[in-house]
Amino acid sequence: MPDTLPADWTASPASFADSPLSQALRQPLLLGLFLPLQQGGWSPSSHPRGTDWRFDYNARLAQQAEALGFDLAFGLAKWLGKGGYGGATQYHGLTLDPFIVTTALAAVTRRILLISTIHVLYGPWHPLHLTKFGATLDHIAQGRWGINVVTGHRESEHRRFGKAPIPHGLRYEMADEFLRIAKQLWAASEEVSIAGRFWNLEAAYEALKPCYGRPVIVSASGSQAGIDFAARHSDILFTTSPGGAALDAAVETLPALVDSIRRASFAAGRPPLRSLVNPLIICRPTEREALQYRDAIIAAADHEAIANFSGDRSDAQGFRGFQADQRALGANTIHIVGSPEQVTDQLARLKRTGIDGVQIAFFDFEPDLAFFGSDVLPLLKQAGLRL
Repeated sequence: MPDTLPADWTASPASFADSPLSQALRQPLLLGLFLPLQQGGWSPSSHPRGTDWRFDYNARLAQQAEALGFDLAFGLAKWLGKGGYGGATQYHGLTLDPFIVTTALAAVTRRILLISTIHVLYGPWHPLHLTKFGATLDHIAQGRWGINVVTGHRESEHRRFGKAPIPHGLRYEMADEFLRIAKQLWAASEEVSIAGRFWNLEAAYEALKPCYGRPVIVSASGSQAGIDFAARHSDILFTTSPGGAALDAAVETLPALVDSIRRASFAAGRPPLRSLVNPLIICRPTEREALQYRDAIIAAADHEAIANFSGDRSDAQGFRGFQADQRALGANTIHIVGSPEQVTDQLARLKRTGIDGVQIAFFDFEPDLAFFGSDVLPLLKQAGLRL
């Protein structure tokens, strides 16, 4: 670990050649695992599977992904009412908090980057909280911790905290001030006093510093305001397909999105922002088997849960291309279905759009991840997508 901080307090952990982020970014295609911290994972379907929201299951998945060489893992943060999205599956009725889960995972993993999704505008969060908690967790993880900064796009979630929904653009103005203060505190060698527009500090200081200047910062957005925010602050932007779940539509629409991300990075005067998209992968030894499995999942769709999910008001622009009838297989995910060879080809097609990595979900996580590791990962290496 470095003995001193970089002179520029906005510098990324990627500025350090030996940081875990720098090591991950050497991969041609970043591989992430989207942990199923919520009941039902990403698929509101009652087709039989072992996917489980509980910690022990997710810890096994994180260790399994690490053993396979995956670069990062993180999960959703959800604030829902009783029963989640309802239906026969009680979709997302039970969820774990990703910040707490990441803390526990840091103690049972050694290499994989661990990203905590946090709604920084909900409840009592203050930049000083993040400074202390984040530096602590980064030390536990030995420089492998990061924050996925989200501002909250669902109206119902804001109201659960007793607050009126915040307009889209204002949310990013608030998050911008929040992160600027946190980054300044992580780098400060003296006490900091700030009279901000949204947050104030007086003689604030945190002696404990992150291992590599600051933690990894991830943003999740598909809007221009979100992209501009990520270009100013983030190392990685997690985004969605503007064309929805179908691979052909994703491949057609992603290049323009990637171009806008690169232009925003250039305008911000920072290193290129890396982009991740989120495929749900259904892979079997043959195409026929994969299609049969896909069709069985869709046939068992929980239509009530899908309707409730689709009707939960959101101003997230990145989800506008996703149709309700696509969500039984994977809500707001790109769908990749086929044999190991076909899955490899489809991931290569996504890579050619300009994206830097994939944050993968599965239907039945544990066996599907194992099959991906044994039958797809070697093909990705042969294709030059993984080292």
